[in-house]
Amino acid sequence: MPQAARRTAILGAGLIGAGWAAFLLARGLPVHAIDPGPGAEARLRADIAGMWPSLEALGHASGPADLSALTFAAAPGPELATVDLVQENAPEVLAVKRDIFAELERWVRPDTVLASSTSALLIGDIQTACEHPGRCIAAHPFNPSHILPLVEVSGGPLTDPSILDWAMGFYTSLGKAPVRLARQVEGHIAGRLSAALWREAVSLVDQGIASVGDIDAAIRNGPGPRWAVAGCHMVYHMGGGPGGIAHYLDHLGDSQQRRWDDLGTPRLDADLRRRITEGVDAVADGRSVGELAEDRDRRLISLLGSKDDDNASPGTEDSDGS
Repeated sequence: MPQAARRTAILGAGLIGAGWAAFLLARGLPVHAIDPGPGAEARLRADIAGMWPSLEALGHASGPADLSALTFAAAPGPELATVDLVQENAPEVLAVKRDIFAELERWVRPDTVLASSTSALLIGDIQTACEHPGRCIAAHPFNPSHILPLVEVSGGPLTDPSILDWAMGFYTSLGKAPVRLARQVEGHIAGRLSAALWREAVSLVDQGIASVGDIDAAIRNGPGPRWAVAGCHMVYHMGGGPGGIAHYLDHLGDSQQRRWDDLGTPRLDADLRRRITEGVDAVADGRSVGELAEDRDRRLISLLGSKDDDNASPGTEDSDGS
């Protein structure tokens, strides 16, 4: 059973890997971390300590971090023989991930699940390097991975469907909110949606319609909070009033189509990159990325703490749903 998993490993102790390690430890699972980088263990332990207050605020952890359940190695080895799941967080380079999965198979049991946090690569391309490809899945978290509950689970052509069932149960049992893709696709669900929104945001800058600051403010103070509690389809469903989405599509579908047809397709040339960078710098107003991330995490914790468990939102939206 998924909840019977007793020991996990993470490979790659960067930002995402550290988030996974902190979360798994907070949920009571020993973690064996693997990273060949100089000073990686010290950085990982410091990162986990820094993430722990957020995990406490979300109710995932109680009391100070106990890192006695964290072990570390520079390379895969015999410690993996007792691991039920390995969460890989290596750089987004297909050849690197394929080599890592093949190396992991030298040490893990045949029934150990190998999960990749890949944000863009296809697990179907990674798993072909494995002797037991059926246990290979993509399990993509959303940054910051120790705070946000989303995990996007998908398999490749050689993945055993029962392993996907197991993974959904495993992440759910830990308090994550996994979603299962019917088939693999680059960028999964949330990454593709985020890319589509950002493309239009960049297009608005490119066309001189609004500044970076005003575009971000429009999302932050309008659709962003609504999407957080309802999701995009349900927002439009409520935008249709008593008739719901069917009424919306009948009466406003054509106007929505016109907006889609008018969306921009910007090219990230040198001038546009400069304008985006200058706009972001102006909004940051001298704050470092670390300071911005701390503020983001504080706001995310507040938002997640106020959401209903079913993520549903009562009420009626604007008539156009937008």
